[in-house]
Order: sequence, then structure tokens, then C-alpha cells
Amino acid sequence: MRGLSAWTARVGDVARKDVATVFPNQTVKEAAALMYRTGTGSVVVITPERTVIGIFTERDLTRVVAEGLPHETQVGSVMTKNPVTIKSAEPLSKAIELMAEKKVRHLPVVDNEGRLVGIITSRDVVELTERYLASAGYITE
Repeated sequence: MRGLSAWTARVGDVARKDVATVFPNQTVKEAAALMYRTGTGSVVVITPERTVIGIFTERDLTRVVAEGLPHETQVGSVMTKNPVTIKSAEPLSKAIELMAEKKVRHLPVVDNEGRLVGIITSRDVVELTERYLASAGYITE
């Protein structure tokens, strides 16, 4: 974890900066294709100013398919609006608490103006915890 303690690290220090994003007028098909190409379980829906306005996840995609909506449906009409976000200066422990409390697996990271700067996922948290425990000698191969 680049020498950081898992429990004192800031979200901005560990968040992935390469976030898959779409605009609300893009189609579900485009969003699903991007998720597939990037190997991610979500795309963050943003404005041209990078303000987070929604998130479209595998769960949303499953709902679209189950409801028989067309592939050309705009993401903005089926996304999760106003998703839970976290500021990059917050401690990682706060991100973990938020994810557990709100039952979310993808947490967009924003700056003080609400612009997207990264993302942290439950998978990221598990990998960071594993590395921390290994470096502390709790996990051996």
C-alpha cells in the first residue's frame, strides 16, 4: 500500500484514478460495453464538468434486462441517482464505514467541489487489507 497504514490512509491516496465514466445521454449498451472493456462493475455518470450525478452498476444492468428495456435506453433514466460519494481527504476507514452502512460496492471519490477524482470499490478494500495484513505478518504464503 505504498508504505501507508491501511487505517490512517486517506481515500485519495488509495483510490483508483482511472474511472470508467459516461454521460447521462449515453445508452445502456454503451455503458455495458465500457464496463465489459474495462473489467469494472460500474460506470460513474457525470456532467461535462465531472460532477457526479449517478452511478450505473451491474445491479442496474440486471434490472434493465429483467424489465426488458431496450439497449438504447439512456443511462440517465435507469442509473442510481445521487449516489453515495466520499471526499478524497477522508480517511479510508470512513469509506469502509460508508460502504458497509449504505450497502454499496462502488464509492466515487470527489474533490471539494463534487467533481470526480477517483473511485474505491469493495474489491479495492479487500486487496488493501490483504496487503496490510501480509506486511504486518498476519498472512503468510
